[in-house]
Amino acid sequence: MLTVNTTAQAAQPGREPGEVIVVTGTRSGEAADSTILPVTYIDAGTLNETAAQHPSELLARIPGVRLNRGNGAEHLTAIRSPVLTGGAGAGSFLYLEDGIPLRAAGFANVNGLFEALNGLSGGIEVVRGPGSALQGSNGLHGVVNFLTPDPAHAASSFEAEIGAFGRRRGRLTIARPDDAMSALFAVAGQHEDGWRAEAGLDRIEALVRVDGEGSHFDWRATAALVTLQQETAGYIRGRDAYRDPGLARGNADPEAFRDAQALRLALSLSGQAGARTRWQLTPYLRANEMDFLMHFLPSEALEESGHASAGVQASMTRQTGWGEWVLGADVEATTGTLRETQSRPTLFSFVQGEHYDYTVDSTLTALYGQGDWDASDALRLQAGLRLERVQYEYDNRLADIAIGRYLRVADRSDAYDLVLPHIGASWQVAASSHVVARLARGARAPQTAELYRLQPGQVIDGIEPETLDSFEIGYRRGSARLDWSVTAFAMQKRNVFFRDSDGFNVTGGKTRHHGVELALDWRASSTLTLNLAGSWARHLYDFDQPVTTASETIRAGAEIDTAPEWLWNARAQWQPTARFSGELEWSHMGRYFTDAGNLHTYDGHDLFHVRARYQWREDLEVFAAIRNLLDTRYAERADYAFGSDRYFPGEGRGLSVGVRAGF
Repeated sequence: MLTVNTTAQAAQPGREPGEVIVVTGTRSGEAADSTILPVTYIDAGTLNETAAQHPSELLARIPGVRLNRGNGAEHLTAIRSPVLTGGAGAGSFLYLEDGIPLRAAGFANVNGLFEALNGLSGGIEVVRGPGSALQGSNGLHGVVNFLTPDPAHAASSFEAEIGAFGRRRGRLTIARPDDAMSALFAVAGQHEDGWRAEAGLDRIEALVRVDGEGSHFDWRATAALVTLQQETAGYIRGRDAYRDPGLARGNADPEAFRDAQALRLALSLSGQAGARTRWQLTPYLRANEMDFLMHFLPSEALEESGHASAGVQASMTRQTGWGEWVLGADVEATTGTLRETQSRPTLFSFVQGEHYDYTVDSTLTALYGQGDWDASDALRLQAGLRLERVQYEYDNRLADIAIGRYLRVADRSDAYDLVLPHIGASWQVAASSHVVARLARGARAPQTAELYRLQPGQVIDGIEPETLDSFEIGYRRGSARLDWSVTAFAMQKRNVFFRDSDGFNVTGGKTRHHGVELALDWRASSTLTLNLAGSWARHLYDFDQPVTTASETIRAGAEIDTAPEWLWNARAQWQPTARFSGELEWSHMGRYFTDAGNLHTYDGHDLFHVRARYQWREDLEVFAAIRNLLDTRYAERADYAFGSDRYFPGEGRGLSVGVRAGF
C-alpha cells in the first residue's frame, strides 16, 4: 500500500483497522490522514510487490519525486527540486534510518540511498519539502526515512530472483517474535554484470534487530551493515548519443569504480514518566568509508573519504487536554577524512598529484520543540522550532597553497547556526476531507567538501548556510473507493552553493520553486485499482551570474537545468483472483534544459513496465517483471558540460523472475 496523506487503507500493529501511522514528523507516531506534513508512506507489501532493483522504482510513485538512476546503485535525487548534484545534491535531502541520519550533516553523499537498507526495509516514509522540528540540517527539499521491520510482526522468508544483464538477487529473513523479546536477522545480496560494458555491481545488506520490554522501559537494538563494490560506467558524449545502442552500452571509463561500506548501531530506549508523558533516548554509532574514481571530471581523480560518528537523540512527549507537545535534543560528534589524488597527467588546471588531504572534527548540537493544539474537533494547529549549531575543526595535512584549480586552505574552525521554524494547520471540512496549510524553513550547513575543496579566488567566509522558505496548501479527501490529494507549493532558496557543469563553484545564489502535486488512488472495481501521481513545477534561478561560457551564464528567471516541469506516474493493478495479480506502470519524464544558460535540452521520455505475481500456495509465491517494456531508448540523465552533450543512457528491456517462500 502507498498512502499519500489520504485516508489510510490498512491497519498497523496496535492501531485501529484502517489506520496508518507515520513516525517521521514526531518519532512517536501520528495518523497518516491527520498529519500536517506532506508525507507518503510505502509499506512492506508494496516493497514486496514491486521487488525493486533500485529505489528509483519506488520513489517514482510519489508526486514531485524522481531519482535519476546512474550506474549500479548510483542515483541523483529530486524532491520538489531540480535533479541536484554535488554538495547541493548531497546536502538538500535528509536520509534517515528509524529517524537517525545515515550520514553526519556535513558529510552527506549525493548517492545517499546506496547506503540504505533498500532490500530489507519494513517501510519507507518520504516528506516532500522541509521536515519538522525533529529534523535538522540537510532536510531542505525532502526527507526519506527507511524503517527497519518490526520483528514482532515479521515472518521468516526466503526470496531469490534472476534477470537480464546478469542480475541475481536474494534475501533471507529469520524472525522470532515473542511477547517479551522479539528478534530478526535479515541479509540481502545483489549482483549484476551490468547493462553497459564493465559495469558490474555487488552489494550486500545485513540487519539485526531485537526488541524487548522491561518493567520500566521498552528497548530496541539495531545493527545494519551495507557493502558496495561497483564498476562504474560514465557519461557518453555527443548529441543524442543515448539513441545509439553501441555507444549506450559501451563504457569509455572502464577503470572507474566505487567501493563503500557503512555500519550503523543504535539502541532506542523508551518509557512512561507518568500517565501522559513518554520519554525516548537513542544513542547510536555510525561509520562510513568510500573510495571512488571521479570519472565525470577530466582529472579522473581518486577520492578516498570516510567518517565515524557517535550521537544521541533524546525527547519527551506529553499528552495534554488540548493536544500534544514534544521537547528534545540531538547531540553528535564526528571525525571525517578526505584525500583526493590525480594519477593521470596534468590536463589544463587539473594537476597531477595530490589535490587535498585533510581531516575534519565536527559537532552538532540541537534543541527543538513542537506542539500540536486541537483548537476544535475540526481544527488542528502545529508549531515547531529547532535551534541547531554545526561546528567544524579543519586540519589540512598538505601545504597551504593553490595548485592548479585546487586551493588548500590553512587549518581553521567554522561554525554555523540554523534557526528552523514551522507552523501549520489541518482543518477537517468533512468526515474524510482535510484542508492543510504549512509554512516552514529548511536549511543546511555547508558540506565539508564544499568548504575545504575550494578553488583559487574563493574564500570560506563568503559561504553561508543555505535556507529554503516554503509555503504549501493542500486538499485531501478519502472514501471507500477513492482517495486523492492536491497540493500547491511555493519556495524560495537563498545562499545557494553549487558546482556548475564546468566544475566551478558558485556561491550566494538564489532560486525560486513553485508547483502543484496530485495523488489519486481509485478502487475502480473489486479487481481493478488505478493509481496516479503527478506534478507540475517550475524551478527558476533568481540571480544573475555572467560567465564567459554562454551555456553556464545564469539569468534571473531562467529555468534551472535538469528540472522537468512535468512528472507523471500511473499504475493499473488487476487482481482477478485471490492468487494472481498484475500491474502495468507508465512513467513520464518531461522535457528539460541541460545547461544553466537554457541553450540545450533533453526531450524527456515515457517508459512502461509490467509486473505479475502468482500465489502458488500459502507460503510460496512466484513473481516476474518486464522493465522498459517497449525497449525505449532514453537517458536517465542528460547534461551539457565541458562543451558537449553527455548522457547516462537508460537500460533496455529487461525480464526478471523470482520466487518468495515463507518458512
